Amino acid sequence: MSSPSPAPRAGIVVGVLSGAGITASLMQALIVPLIPELPLLLDTSAANASWAITATLLAAAVATPVVGRLGDLYGKRRMLLVSIGLLVVGSVVSALSDTLAPMVAGRALQGASMGIIPLGISVMRDVLPAERLGSSIALMSASLGIGGALGLPAAAAVAQHADWHALFWGSAALGALVAVLVAVLVPESPSRVGGRFDVVGALGLSAGLVALLLPVSKGGDWGWGSATTLGLFAAAGVLLLAWGAWELRSSAPLVDLRATARRQVLVTNLATVMVGLAMYGGMLVPVQLLQLPEATGFGLGETMVTAGLWLAPTGLVMMVVSPLSARISAARGPKVSLLAGTLVLAVGYLTAFGLAGSSLGVLVFSSVISAGVALAYAAMPALIMGAVPPSETAVANGLNTLMRSIGTSTSSAVIGMVLAHLTTELATPAGPVTLPSEAGFRATFAIGAGASLLAALVVLAIPGRARPADAAAGKNEPGKNEAGNKEAPRARRRRIMSA
Repeated sequence: MSSPSPAPRAGIVVGVLSGAGITASLMQALIVPLIPELPLLLDTSAANASWAITATLLAAAVATPVVGRLGDLYGKRRMLLVSIGLLVVGSVVSALSDTLAPMVAGRALQGASMGIIPLGISVMRDVLPAERLGSSIALMSASLGIGGALGLPAAAAVAQHADWHALFWGSAALGALVAVLVAVLVPESPSRVGGRFDVVGALGLSAGLVALLLPVSKGGDWGWGSATTLGLFAAAGVLLLAWGAWELRSSAPLVDLRATARRQVLVTNLATVMVGLAMYGGMLVPVQLLQLPEATGFGLGETMVTAGLWLAPTGLVMMVVSPLSARISAARGPKVSLLAGTLVLAVGYLTAFGLAGSSLGVLVFSSVISAGVALAYAAMPALIMGAVPPSETAVANGLNTLMRSIGTSTSSAVIGMVLAHLTTELATPAGPVTLPSEAGFRATFAIGAGASLLAALVVLAIPGRARPADAAAGKNEPGKNEAGNKEAPRARRRRIMSA
């Protein structure tokens, strides 16, 4: 009697892990409908209320590589459950909040759950059969965008028709359900590494990232030339250099900088920053165009709920396109998929110049941008995992996810500055209101197209085609490293001795 096929089990694992990734990315869109009302809801100023967004960004940036390393050391499924637990606790804290401090604390805990996505990718590499790996990793990677696209209309509908606390109670319930499914249906990864956790490295990286991303997020409020902003940028440079020096000397580093300096990893991470920079305009601008009053001459006058519904199909586009990226990677290599994604992104922004005048046109160019994001994001883990050993996949994917965050954070600052300076005034019964101008949105389209084309040039510097299935599964020939290259004699001797 033949043994049962592993396909149904693999399908369940993929579904649960992708659902966990989408749930984590929902946390980014959850608060968007509340942004204009946050100062009133939390009884604080607009500048202080923005900490509810900034805290999520900083916590995600700090937690992602740290949780990835903990997963490599102590179990990826275990740390996946810890990350989901942080999401649930953060949601409950936010649901019980009526003032700024607990809301910021809850949002920080929600941000710390973003390690779910790189951990899920790493679990897939370790437990799925090779034939399912490419498409599954592509879907998991694209879940970062899918959750935001699908979550916006749902969050808007809840915020418009129910008490705003229901948003967070709902996210807590969804997180608890995902935790149960992961605990019951997802096996623990058999891949572990020895050694200890680099506490000094974790603290150094955390301090450096906070010093870097805090002025990027708040520089518009503080002033880009203020002593606080410039001082934090200088501190970030010093801290990250000191952290790098420590990591290079450490026998068990948090991040193996020598591995990340490999050309395939280094250039892929640089391209990731550029793609993150390019994609943010596609998230920020369409929803504003749809909601601005028709009296501006270019706004489309939709409500938040209808605007979200117009953009919801972009999440479905990403779900459909991410398996296509896996097929292109299998046939031509993940470099080709990533290059195609950057070029499709550029096409999406260029078509926006002619399509932004109608709701249907906004849907079309937003869908093209989403297709580009899906192609690019789905290819990145294959490139990263094709160049690092299986024992470092979680932290390497966490670092790649961090690069996305740096790109989107930088883009947020740049686009925010552009839209703040290119404005128009609209007369209302309550007095004139300052709004972003059509020229500001067109400048944003130009920035997105330029960043996409620059990303394409960076992708061309990635080494030639790898074999994504074998590399991602860690199935390399004896005498070769995880990138498929011949081992250096010293590394070969160490491997033989350890065996």
